[in-house]
Amino acid sequence: MKLNFKKSGTGPPLVILHGLFGSADNWFSIARELENEYTLYLVDQRNHGDSPHSDEWNYKVMVEDLRELLDEEGLEKVFLMGHSMGGKTVMNFATQYPERVEKLIVADIAPRYYPVHHQTILEGLNSLDLKTIQSRKEADDQLAKYISILGIRQFLLKSLTRDSNGFAWKINLPVITQNIENVGEELAEGSVYPGPTLFLAGANSTYIQQKDLPDILEHFPNYELEFVQNAGHWLHAEQPHAVVQEMRRFLG
Repeated sequence: MKLNFKKSGTGPPLVILHGLFGSADNWFSIARELENEYTLYLVDQRNHGDSPHSDEWNYKVMVEDLRELLDEEGLEKVFLMGHSMGGKTVMNFATQYPERVEKLIVADIAPRYYPVHHQTILEGLNSLDLKTIQSRKEADDQLAKYISILGIRQFLLKSLTRDSNGFAWKINLPVITQNIENVGEELAEGSVYPGPTLFLAGANSTYIQQKDLPDILEHFPNYELEFVQNAGHWLHAEQPHAVVQEMRRFLG
């Protein structure tokens, strides 16, 4: 699948993958800070952003989507970063194609299995009748019945766009809803990426915990872990400058 991506900057290639319900646009502010040091590739994963939709949606195909993108761009080896679902994609990619990853950054996700915990969000998104909604405010008001936190609603509604019939989702909501369990899938047993790896965790997030460290070490023996203070799961949105500082330090 030919993924949509946004390219900017100059220097060694740095490829960044967003998380569930997100898109490449979520990383614009990070990219702007790094454009003088790296060639940034901000990627929309399948069923997200402006990339194509598909009934097939799992880490196996998302890894191959990424490999195809690198091949088409002539990128033999890259710095690779992913957040949440994107973090799972890049972990899988790095363990399968270690020779193509210079250094790896995983943002607020561990290699372990995560049970489904997006039911309320999916209920809220699926409750919106896009045929009758007249404005973004109306969509937000309806979504507020399910999701009280404004910032999360604003993030989700970035995937709402207009087409000739009115409003439409950029995300493939039916396929994501049907296959949501795939997002939490753990890394395959015995899969290893021996290269330098940075795990960035939001200090206020529970996605990476002390109990995850042996599992991380098993798959990524050359890892380090840093906590971003005053940040939850969306650490790049909450503390972008701190995230950029850690990226610069680690990537060198």
